[in-house]
Amino acid sequence: MPRICKAGTPDVVVDQLKVLEPNSQRTSRFKTSKRQTLHRRRHTIDAWNHLNGPLTPCRRLSSDCSSLKKKVQPPHKRILVTGGAGYIGSHTCLELLNNGYDIVVMDNMVNSNKEALYRVEQLAGRPIVFMKGDVTHESDLEDVFQQYQFWAVLHFAAIKAVGESTRIPLEYYHNNLTGTLNLLRAMKRHNIKNLVFSSSATVYGEPEMMPVNETARLGPVTNPYGKTKLFAEEILRDLYASDPEWNVVLLRYFNPVGAHISGMIGEHPHGVPNNLLPYVVKVLQGHLPFVHVYGNDYDTVDGTGVRDYIHVCDLATGHVAALKKLEEKPGCKAYNLGTGAGYSVLEIIHAMERATHKKIPYKVI
Repeated sequence: MPRICKAGTPDVVVDQLKVLEPNSQRTSRFKTSKRQTLHRRRHTIDAWNHLNGPLTPCRRLSSDCSSLKKKVQPPHKRILVTGGAGYIGSHTCLELLNNGYDIVVMDNMVNSNKEALYRVEQLAGRPIVFMKGDVTHESDLEDVFQQYQFWAVLHFAAIKAVGESTRIPLEYYHNNLTGTLNLLRAMKRHNIKNLVFSSSATVYGEPEMMPVNETARLGPVTNPYGKTKLFAEEILRDLYASDPEWNVVLLRYFNPVGAHISGMIGEHPHGVPNNLLPYVVKVLQGHLPFVHVYGNDYDTVDGTGVRDYIHVCDLATGHVAALKKLEEKPGCKAYNLGTGAGYSVLEIIHAMERATHKKIPYKVI
């Protein structure tokens, strides 16, 4: 992920689930609506036996959440969300439901939380259709497109650990690129040509100037994960060049963090976390002994790496804005989703110490 050479003072106040409050000033180029604050509630999550079955529509995940229902004018547009049960996907699904969209979620549940969509449905007070399937399996995609007519697709489904991608590059190229190609072929067969693609700021490699904007040079990218995102962007640009009826928004994320204000959904990685904030939380909870700090000789305020962190709820509203952008038939456009400000590893650790009143051990390696 590109580093930001100049960092400000962190404004991090939270508990162990909500690591950062949503940024009040939008930094994407989309206009986004003001979110309503939801009060914390306790919910009981039932077992999802239907998730273990074959690729069939699940029962609608309905519950009595009348106090959480929002008065919205449905746009009468159904959206397919691939990878919608994951961290970013689940928060985006909630934002979609709150904005009146009907959604069908397709996820293989390999790196997802089985309760995430149920909790999203409870928070929104609206139903979700879930299809268990894998974008690398063309038959799974065909089943979904045969059963539902979509206006657009939000494509999150991918594996995303930079370090892991250097150890198992073939799996990353297969999952991220084959899955994307399968999806595009299915969309073409069914004449669905509106797409929001989950890209990454890793496509910029090591930028020459900061902050980086959308006109910056792409690459060179040094890890397979970043290359899959860059190659997928090239595929989408070529697709649009061959058929101008396609409309594609490429969203280049910086570093998503935080959780929904209710605390009901958030980042719940399997095993040892790859990202800083969930790793810090694991240390706070006593599940890990200390935080690994990789290097302390960077040209930053304290020598540790600096990153641009964007709250996941701000990221979710960016996806809804991207769908609205598709209505303008923009062609193929790229947008950065970040804050333009950076925090160092030690700034994050010390901010968490202040927020939790606990000492967080760390080790520079």
